[in-house]
Amino acid sequence: MNAPVVIVGTGLAGYNLAREFRKLDSETPLLLITSDDGRSYSKPMLSTGFGKNKEADGLSMATPEAMAEQLKAQVRTHTRISGIDPGHKQLWIGEEAVPYRDLVLAWGAQTVQVPVEGDAQDAIFPINDLEDYARFRAAAAGKRRVLILGAGLIGCEFANDLIAGGYEVDVVAPCEQVMPTLLHPAAAAAVQAGLESLGARFHLGPVLTRLQRTENGLEAHLSDGSVVPCDVVLSAIGLRPRIDMAAAAGIKVNRGIEVDRQLKTSHANIYALGDCAEVDGLNLLYVMPLMSCARALAQTLAGNTTAVSYGAMPITVKTSVCPLVVSPVPRGCEGVWTVEGQGADIKALCRDADGKLLGYALTGEAVREKLALNKELPALLA
Repeated sequence: MNAPVVIVGTGLAGYNLAREFRKLDSETPLLLITSDDGRSYSKPMLSTGFGKNKEADGLSMATPEAMAEQLKAQVRTHTRISGIDPGHKQLWIGEEAVPYRDLVLAWGAQTVQVPVEGDAQDAIFPINDLEDYARFRAAAAGKRRVLILGAGLIGCEFANDLIAGGYEVDVVAPCEQVMPTLLHPAAAAAVQAGLESLGARFHLGPVLTRLQRTENGLEAHLSDGSVVPCDVVLSAIGLRPRIDMAAAAGIKVNRGIEVDRQLKTSHANIYALGDCAEVDGLNLLYVMPLMSCARALAQTLAGNTTAVSYGAMPITVKTSVCPLVVSPVPRGCEGVWTVEGQGADIKALCRDADGKLLGYALTGEAVREKLALNKELPALLA
């Protein structure tokens, strides 16, 4: 029997790669392995569920059984691989050896966790997948006050969504502005003001040091001495690509699993894509690059070696109170920012010395200009 193409992970990366591969090859055995329940869902939709009043089941698009049938594949759920043996082209699930023709690592990133003193650490919930979302919804049911750790993209999206779902929200983050690694300060101020207009309270600068239970819920003690009462805590302080098992197998890693433009790792017949992969030095935790990688890698697995290319990839942030689209300046580029507009409507543009557009941040009404500006943007990986 022919060894299968094995994909580890059934998130957007794993399932989309499988779909693209099946368009090109309907016969090669295909095995998907996941440590979770294997339901198909769109991860970006996790930060829209409260405003839409959707349980985890309502965000699920297909069962693993339906996906297996659709993909003419085997899907093994609640299964953790315990090791990779590149020399023998097999991976291990406990004592079971699973051979592969090609192995694709699409197992994503893990949430960053910080130690917190106090007796209520179990009231801190990260949301990185559908099962996390279900756990948090259960914990927040009947509660009113949510403390969000982190003021990045995910923290701000959840702040907007939770308020839309009827919750009171406090946001704590050790930074001077929201989305500090992504946004020009003028755009950040517009988004923060929009969220504050809904009732969000920001505590920017301090960190959470202690979380303890009280008769009325929880008390969050911050490093500046302030105390924030809350009922449950959502952790959105960032993601770290999963690299440990790859490194243990001798696969080269940096921030993510290092792959070239063909998504190949340092070992033959092993590839990586999605949040765990560092593609030609870029680790982009967004949907558009993931989809480009899935299409290119499917071609390669089907026998048509294909290098991935990234065009301009602006990011739409789901803060409906203040619409936001941002195209970060590519690595190694330097330019000068100009800012137009006021209030919620900010157009911040970064241009190089020759006047070429490098990146932008658009909020409010200025978002309407994105299509015209996108035509000027440079490709991230040409």
